[in-house]
Amino acid sequence: MSWTGWFIFFLIVQVIHFAGTWKLYQAAGRKAWEAAVPVYNSVVLMKIINRPWWWTILLFVPIVNLIMFPVVWVETLRSFGRNSTTDTFLGILTLGLYIYYINYTQKLTYIEERSLKPRTSTGEWVSSILFAVVAATIVHTYIMQPFTIPTSSLEKTLLVGDFLFVSKFHYGARTPMTPISFPMVHDTIPLVHTKSYRTEPQIPYFRLPGFQDIKHNDIVVFNWPVDTVNAFQQYGDGKYYYKPIDKKSNYVKRCVALPGDSLEVRDGYVFINGKKNDLPDRARIQFSYEVKVNGQLNPEMLYNRYDITDRYGYGNNTYRFAAISEESLNMLKNNPNVVEITRLHSEKGQWDQGIFPNNQNYPWNNDFFGPLYIPKQGATVSITPETLPLYKRVIEVYEGSELGIDNKITQSGTEVLLNGKAITDYTFKMDYYWMMGDNRNNSEDARTWGFVPFNHVVGKPVFVWMSWDGINKKVRWERLFTTVGGSGKPVSYLMYFVIVVIGWFAFDFYRKRKKGAKK
Repeated sequence: MSWTGWFIFFLIVQVIHFAGTWKLYQAAGRKAWEAAVPVYNSVVLMKIINRPWWWTILLFVPIVNLIMFPVVWVETLRSFGRNSTTDTFLGILTLGLYIYYINYTQKLTYIEERSLKPRTSTGEWVSSILFAVVAATIVHTYIMQPFTIPTSSLEKTLLVGDFLFVSKFHYGARTPMTPISFPMVHDTIPLVHTKSYRTEPQIPYFRLPGFQDIKHNDIVVFNWPVDTVNAFQQYGDGKYYYKPIDKKSNYVKRCVALPGDSLEVRDGYVFINGKKNDLPDRARIQFSYEVKVNGQLNPEMLYNRYDITDRYGYGNNTYRFAAISEESLNMLKNNPNVVEITRLHSEKGQWDQGIFPNNQNYPWNNDFFGPLYIPKQGATVSITPETLPLYKRVIEVYEGSELGIDNKITQSGTEVLLNGKAITDYTFKMDYYWMMGDNRNNSEDARTWGFVPFNHVVGKPVFVWMSWDGINKKVRWERLFTTVGGSGKPVSYLMYFVIVVIGWFAFDFYRKRKKGAKK
């Protein structure tokens, strides 16, 4: 739905609100016209139901408002003496339209100084839970979101089993695009394994201002641009689905190229604008190797000494390792049982059909890729039958259907047609990024599916709050409360966190005790 469509919908809601509440406003000592003025009518209503004015803001926050609307309906009914369980259920089940019945058919008695304290312990629990969910949803959506590392594509910087907090505000929090959605979950409701959202309606893309731009080598969480599969949703039917941008699966990779960059991969190493990309000192590039030995390699030694986690027995005293850093490789070479080490890689010009742009005119593979221009907002590129495979999805999908624009590209001989009109160039409407894993031979990244539009960016991982070693079944205590960015060996701030928590509880206990003594 476009912004125009949402504005019309908003005006219709205002008319519905006025028609169903104007007599209630009068009974509360207000003017009837106050029920008709958008936004102002909500502020007045908060005064009528004896709730703070800032509740009005919550009514306009997507997803949060799904919780707040029923609360306001019930509070409105109770402000006019309708406190029964039946009134509450009717108010919610009719989506607030039960208020029409009260407004037009019942004697209206406004309770100005009504008690806001729940009448039962159950009501108190429900009230506490509702506002805990509201607060958590706001934090989850606009400030910080928990995230888990499921794969080893960024091994050495982020480990499988790391639990992260991802900042939404560094790059600017993206407002929800799918307004009818279960709060604080992604695409699936836990336990019942059903879809957590409705695909319609959709709110147009909007992002709050951030205080930082994405930089080279930043680790970024984003929605997987080509996601149409249900493997992450666990529906179990094997079908493909249309997924709104904000409900596509969350991925985490390193941003190696920015808008306007020219990217090339040479023998597995990234070059940006002709210069080899230097990774931060915490990062380690890993490649796949075949290792021949004259005996057995102790798996525990591989994990603890060489930090090698992905290994596969291959027969004839040969192992294949999917992820070895240069540091671990040098140590492995000195092992007396190792006879020969061979790096596994593709040759230049050897076409991998699974590699972007999946076109034989670009015989690229994981190890030799590009050069490729990364689209930048406002930049113009030449569009020919030869360059079309590189940017067709950008034009048709990312700057087309996902933004509600019907872009269709066809070819007529040597001409490229956009919506039936011949084009020779195209100017990009959005910035794009190139995301890759440090595990160069065992990472499904941009080399497989291409560009990441900025509207798919979720946030920036800032620290690890928990880390679980699934192989040894233990907590990695040294990684708890460590920062993701920075240089040098990660430093745990767990002790500082524990001190702050103990200090807070001690202060809270002292405050309550002092307050009780005064009574």
